[in-house]
Amino acid sequence: MSETLALAYPPFLVLAAALLVLVLPRTIGFGLGTLSLVAVAALSLTVPEGSYLGTTFLGFEANPYLVDEFTAMMGFVMGFLGAGAVLFAYSSEASRTMAAFALAYVASSLGAAFAGDWLVLVFYWEVMAVTSTLLVWHYGGDAVRAGYRYAIAHGIGGSLVLFAVVWHFADVGAFAYGEGAAGIAPGIPALLAALGIGVNVAFIGLHTWLPDTYPRPHFTASVFLAAYTTKTSAYVLYRAFPEGNLFLAYMGGLMAVYGVVFALLQHDMRALLSYHIQAQLGYMVAGIGIGTAIAVSGAMGHLFNNVLYKSLLFMAIGVVIYRTGENDLYELGGLWREMPITATAYAIGAFSIVALPGFNGFISKGMVFDAANPHYYGSSEYLALFWLLMIGAIGTFLSFIKLGYYTFLHGESSISVPDARPGQSVAMLAVAAACIVFGVWWQGLVDLLPFGPEVIGEGQVAPYSIGHLTDALTLLVVSVVGFALVRQPLSGLGDIPDVEVVLNPATYTLGRGTMLAVTDLYAAVDALAVSLVTTCYWIGNNPVLAVRRVGRRLPNWLVDTDGLTPTDGGAAERRPDGGSEVSETKPSTLRLRASIGTTVLMITVVLTVILWLVL
Repeated sequence: MSETLALAYPPFLVLAAALLVLVLPRTIGFGLGTLSLVAVAALSLTVPEGSYLGTTFLGFEANPYLVDEFTAMMGFVMGFLGAGAVLFAYSSEASRTMAAFALAYVASSLGAAFAGDWLVLVFYWEVMAVTSTLLVWHYGGDAVRAGYRYAIAHGIGGSLVLFAVVWHFADVGAFAYGEGAAGIAPGIPALLAALGIGVNVAFIGLHTWLPDTYPRPHFTASVFLAAYTTKTSAYVLYRAFPEGNLFLAYMGGLMAVYGVVFALLQHDMRALLSYHIQAQLGYMVAGIGIGTAIAVSGAMGHLFNNVLYKSLLFMAIGVVIYRTGENDLYELGGLWREMPITATAYAIGAFSIVALPGFNGFISKGMVFDAANPHYYGSSEYLALFWLLMIGAIGTFLSFIKLGYYTFLHGESSISVPDARPGQSVAMLAVAAACIVFGVWWQGLVDLLPFGPEVIGEGQVAPYSIGHLTDALTLLVVSVVGFALVRQPLSGLGDIPDVEVVLNPATYTLGRGTMLAVTDLYAAVDALAVSLVTTCYWIGNNPVLAVRRVGRRLPNWLVDTDGLTPTDGGAAERRPDGGSEVSETKPSTLRLRASIGTTVLMITVVLTVILWLVL
């Protein structure tokens, strides 16, 4: 039975649905897309652990379908969210072409998640970059230029990952995870992998593609984009560094702070949510960097939860944009009366991301906090990291109080708009229900996580203890008071530039300069080669004339050039470029004036130079 289930390879199921969406009636095509992702979620929980569909590719062993506690979790949440996202797209009037791109993107992400070795991972990693770029480009307009920048960033990241994998194979002689090395090989391969994966995970300085791209395509495309690339990459980061890394831990803490600071400064609602993807990834990266069982379990739990509540927030804000046509949160207000279902969905997503008790984010974020906190399970070297994560948590509270206040609560709505369409409502409420279920039934969530049963058995997870509840209440009070203090100053700020004001022009200049250097060098080499071949061909056909031409240019002390001077009225001598020059009508003789010793010395020097150049 297990072998039969394993034949239903999740990426191929979704890819088949992507192709069928293009040719079938819209309702049937979207329905099959939804069912394919429901099937993926079910398969992820039922296929026994093991490696399936192993094959040989270019002489290397390839393992495209690995089922373990990590991939089962990834497949389940990707399938569940993907089904809701397809339903949301259908009700949001997304085109069949966009749905096909989105499903192909989901299929490639699933391929990367289920890969059992670095070779298969690199293949799906590149396909994921291509399909997500096509999803962005499909919308046209500003999304096209943003898509080019997105493609450049992910092309660079993918190349670095490829170089890391090749070097890893050269060092350990294997592609399979854990074979020959725990994670990616140390040294240069680890550095290249960290940088390449860091592009997708939005390390500080490598993150500009994220807030630049996600606000620009169709709002439904943003729902898909928010769920797959960055989360798949966070999982791959663990595969590369399963034993943790101090640099990664502190990079995660800095990401949590950096993301919320720039989120607070945004007017565009989807840009605010995009910066919070970076901030929430910071908690995942920090947990992976710490590397203990509770830290990794918390990081993967936060990945799982982030897929749910971040996509829910993009859905709710997408409905606001769909109904109002407005992206600037300061141009809205009072929409909770007009759109109560959407406001409710937003509130549940916001309560989850800020980690209020009773919602799923409270469970996973609390686990990462405990892993870093020296008063729980963290070591003293993570004390500063713990405070960075706490600052990020306060900034998250402030951001979503701000977004909810100006969008749904502030003042009276100046427009009358309908609420979400039925399909949009069903999708949002289904995801919202999952956020609540996994916040209340936290044991079910932790059981799904890698190392989850282990940390439960050791008593390391107690989210609703008095201490944890007190910490959550303290964060809430500090954030509400803080928002009251900073609301006016924040509303008066315009757009604050990020590092893209330097990075984008620098990338353009470097790219253009490199292209021109390569093309100009090619043109120069090509012209030199053509000239050399043409000259050699002419010399071969006209040896006497060639000697005569060279002889005229030699000094009188070396040869007698009197007999080589052309006379008027002679026959035309053909030049290598096809032109002609006047030649004498009588034969000429080349007489050497140099001594034998001088001649031998010159020949020796010339031959020496030629041999030096050749050898």
